Amino acid sequence: MKGRFAPFFPAVLYCLLFVSLPLFPQSPSPNGNAVFYYGQGRQHMAAEDWYSASEALLECLKLSPSHAEATASLAECYYELGEYDEALIWVRKGRTLARGNMALANLESVILIALGQLDNAAEVISSVLAREPYNRDALFAAAELDVARGRAGDALTRYREVAPRYPDDRRLLISLALVQGSLGDADGARVSIEKALAFHPDDYRVYYYAAYLDAQAGRLSQAIEYASEALVLRPGFAQARSLLASLRYRSGQYEEASRLADESIAVDRDDISAWYLKGMACIRMGRRSEAASILAAAVAINPEDEFVRTALEDLIISDTPLEDPGRARWASWHFSRARGYRSRNLGDQALFEYRRGLRLNPYAEDRLEYADLLRVGGFPARYLEELKFMQSLGLGNQVIADAVETYDALLVDALHRRWSVNPVETAASSRHWKLAVFSVASQSAFYHADAGSVASSFIKDLLVHDRNVETLETELRQPSFSQAFRTAREAGADYFLVISVSESERDLSIKGELFTARTGSSAGTFSAFRTGPDRLRNASRGITDQLAAALPFRGELLYRRASQSLLDKGRADGVEAGQVYDVVKKGRAAVLNEGVGLAYSPEDVAGTIFINQVDEEISLGTLSRSGFFDRIEAGDEVILQKQEDEQARGAEPLANPELRALLRNLR
Repeated sequence: MKGRFAPFFPAVLYCLLFVSLPLFPQSPSPNGNAVFYYGQGRQHMAAEDWYSASEALLECLKLSPSHAEATASLAECYYELGEYDEALIWVRKGRTLARGNMALANLESVILIALGQLDNAAEVISSVLAREPYNRDALFAAAELDVARGRAGDALTRYREVAPRYPDDRRLLISLALVQGSLGDADGARVSIEKALAFHPDDYRVYYYAAYLDAQAGRLSQAIEYASEALVLRPGFAQARSLLASLRYRSGQYEEASRLADESIAVDRDDISAWYLKGMACIRMGRRSEAASILAAAVAINPEDEFVRTALEDLIISDTPLEDPGRARWASWHFSRARGYRSRNLGDQALFEYRRGLRLNPYAEDRLEYADLLRVGGFPARYLEELKFMQSLGLGNQVIADAVETYDALLVDALHRRWSVNPVETAASSRHWKLAVFSVASQSAFYHADAGSVASSFIKDLLVHDRNVETLETELRQPSFSQAFRTAREAGADYFLVISVSESERDLSIKGELFTARTGSSAGTFSAFRTGPDRLRNASRGITDQLAAALPFRGELLYRRASQSLLDKGRADGVEAGQVYDVVKKGRAAVLNEGVGLAYSPEDVAGTIFINQVDEEISLGTLSRSGFFDRIEAGDEVILQKQEDEQARGAEPLANPELRALLRNLR
């Protein structure tokens, strides 16, 4: 795109500058002057060659450290390159050299927004607007700040207030359209972007944003036309080529998407999004072995890209035999991270990495470290079962044999031993909520095509370890909501969760919309925003944590001896001594038509159970009947209904990272 900010000094100074240029040497020799390098830098900025511009401006500042315009321009270059920390250093230097320059103040405010220093940005914006209430760039920065704080509605109001003053302003019209689109006002967004197209019919940037908005609204054919037009007007426009490739992918034109990805890779071998898209296109075309090679190459370029790694690992898990030596190589990355987390006493993160590694390589000797982490976490029975499993795999040794003997003796009086219950079988059969997890194929994130599909796979993998939820083996990628509803209903699910992703280069938000499988009605919405490393993992955990908090406690009476009964939930499920639960007749509790919860009549409550003793996997309680007759039987349900204000219906405050990135790039 062209330079994102208006020049930092009046146009008349440009004239004076270029009139004076012939007075100085014109070759970039070591003895060249600051004015020459500054002019070169501004020319490179006009061509959007930020690297060359930075080089020229740094040369200028070596010769003239107090050159205010070069300092400001260098700050802009670093901003364009995404080096916001460095940009902040230079813009503050520029402000000390040009006090009262509102353009520099506006640049500082958007840099602060990009860095997440929202309160500091608000102070700068307020100071500008106090001096110049109708400063356009300050008003735009204020709207961008609203979006960063998750208040897109406030940003929309601000843009609408500014619109009468600048009815044909390209940036304003596009910003208005983007915010309207993010709020679900597809018709309003289309009106705004069509105005921008009418006022600026030759601007490639307008066509690019028009393509994005049509893509978000599901108008893929029109979006492809606009993206193609942007490339006609600006050949080599990388963002438009990337968007067009994603649109071809979403339209099922996988061969063409792969070709466009190859073009991007030819320009920039480190374009991780292009490698990822090519790999995903190969998966859709059935060329899974080729896809694995492409995604492996992408992981080598950026080992920290979670979407690429997850897509590759999903391929490995589904396509290779358990004995494949390649599994051990990819699993070792997770085991190494797990040990790092464990050394810093970050047990939850370590558990995740061990579990992911063991999904790839179940035969790894690192299982012993995972087992020991369970022991340290207060789950000796699980520790013992892991050791016995290693022995069954032929991974036993004398140390493991001694540990098995020791813990067998220590657990001789455990509740599950006294009641002759197998804790592994109990854990497997005690998942009383049936859930289908989906993504809708037409939804796609900005940087990773089909990101919803990868995230839904990740979330489903996390839910394997939620002992309250059984995730059904259904196709993750559904063509539409109606097909997802049909699939979940026919599979016998209680609920289905539809995952969508919004992302920028550094930020990620995941939204999970929960629906009742029987009726298709909305049951709740969960969302999580994360930034920095491991954001896919952490945002996915945010979704699963919210889901777990929303689902009511649901268990089953395994056995009954007089007034004592065994419950198939234990300490691992949050059961504590002294808790009281309803005992509901088997088969009487039904999932609510709307919302999260169970419906049953007072007549269906056979009694209560008071928890006396809690084991890892099971609990023992005393039964109390309701009414004169004792109607409690083994197999009855044990339920703890959540109050309305306890249910995790409220999503986390959510800023739209895609919208933030698009507004940040719109200068």
